[in-house]
Amino acid sequence: MKAHYDVVIVGSGLGGLVSAIILAKEGYSVCVLEKNQQFGGNLQTFVRNKTIFDTGVHYIGGLSEGQNLYQYFKYLDILKGLNLKKLDENGFDIITFEGDDKEYKHAQGYDNFERVLIEEFPDEAKAIKTYCAKLQETCNKFPLYSLKKGKPYYDDAEIFQLQAKSYIDSLTDNEKLRAVLAGSNYLYAGDSERTPFYVHALSVNSYIESAYRCINGGSQITKLLIKKLKEHGGETYKRHEVIRFGYDYDSKKLTSAICANGKEIHGDIFISNIEPKLTLKFVGKDKFKKSYTNRVDQIESTIAAFSLYLVLKPGTFKYQNKNFYHFKYPDRIWDAQDYTQDTWPEGYMMSMGIKKDMEEYGDNITVMTYMRYEEMAPWIDTFNTAANKNERGQTYEDFKAEKAEKLIDELEKKFPNIRDCIQEIYTSTPLSYRDYIASNNGSMYGYVKDVNRPMQSFISPKTKIPNLMFTGQSINMHGILGVTISAIITCSEIVGKDYLLDKILEANTEEKVMYDGND
Repeated sequence: MKAHYDVVIVGSGLGGLVSAIILAKEGYSVCVLEKNQQFGGNLQTFVRNKTIFDTGVHYIGGLSEGQNLYQYFKYLDILKGLNLKKLDENGFDIITFEGDDKEYKHAQGYDNFERVLIEEFPDEAKAIKTYCAKLQETCNKFPLYSLKKGKPYYDDAEIFQLQAKSYIDSLTDNEKLRAVLAGSNYLYAGDSERTPFYVHALSVNSYIESAYRCINGGSQITKLLIKKLKEHGGETYKRHEVIRFGYDYDSKKLTSAICANGKEIHGDIFISNIEPKLTLKFVGKDKFKKSYTNRVDQIESTIAAFSLYLVLKPGTFKYQNKNFYHFKYPDRIWDAQDYTQDTWPEGYMMSMGIKKDMEEYGDNITVMTYMRYEEMAPWIDTFNTAANKNERGQTYEDFKAEKAEKLIDELEKKFPNIRDCIQEIYTSTPLSYRDYIASNNGSMYGYVKDVNRPMQSFISPKTKIPNLMFTGQSINMHGILGVTISAIITCSEIVGKDYLLDKILEANTEEKVMYDGND
């Protein structure tokens, strides 16, 4: 480890690694510090019974040639190493409801998406076409989403003022179609009163364009990013948990990142890929205006999750090349977060992993549903990570087992033979996400975007400390694409927005050599 770096990045999530590659490509000396023994944040995988599970990346959109994430990944030069399986083009997401045996399909490609839904709702063609046009129109207002130059999206207040539920409801009186159009809102923890339509649009658009699953898990993205970072001279260090920052009161700048293992890493620029609330704590809130720290502290985080990981008996459950979003109540798909102990879970998202050379049958299932952090109150002071194993006690194990049984009961209604196919059961709670990913209160998707207070959760990548910047899902949007763009936004503040975008576009422009007929 060098005595000093141009850029020190704290946290090796996607935002941190993408930022590291961008700046290393530009000639900066870069060091990435990670507290865990595995890099990648939400890209991490874990193995149980020789079965690979994803912690956060269940599928990826926008990766077909020429699409937005494809272009960003081409610039990062990681496309060739990706091992992907394209999901079912006629139904990559399946929306289902208790008491209704039909499966409502979200298809890939806008023409196909419209065709499949119109077949199911023949009297609603106008509503479906209007919805699709609005999705695309909304996404086009975000320049970096479309790799275009333009004013920052937050200058257009109109984008923030359109509520997702009210807009979708305005398109049709057909309640089932309303529920189907909004049926994948677990992707962003949709809320009936607060979620803006732009959050819905940015979340679902790239999947409609194309949807893929990572073969052998999303950690392959981490490995490819780290490989490219090292090719450009960047360095990564795991088991380096930053607990505070050095600060020079004369220059009012950070001087170093100080780790729990005693290492002190000096740098010129510091980029935090960890939660902003936690970053302020490590820097020291006295270094910022009280109005700023109060605002950041008061930003609400999205709801957390309870996840069920099922290892399947060999040859018992056929692989499903799609995801399932299931709801008990079609009229409450925006309100599944407001469950009671009697109604939990009101819905879930189910996805299957895929491994190389897998044939007809799957070997694992992941099921995710909402869980409020407050339910963790009895164990909130316990901490458990791979590096520091700590037991939370039998009551916690009993709690998880009870919740797992209730979730499997719900799964059984959709897949009646599921219990006979289960070999082993594993679970994670909001505490798992808090401890491993360092998300505030185990939050699934960073900060709540509230249509009623659109700027409340906006955090600039720049801070009042001149050499401290933020990146990650709290800065822009969550998800692979959203976090990649957040890294672009952060690095733009260092190297210039138009300059960086030109570099990305250049990487996607094939050189065409024109030959004269006489040559």
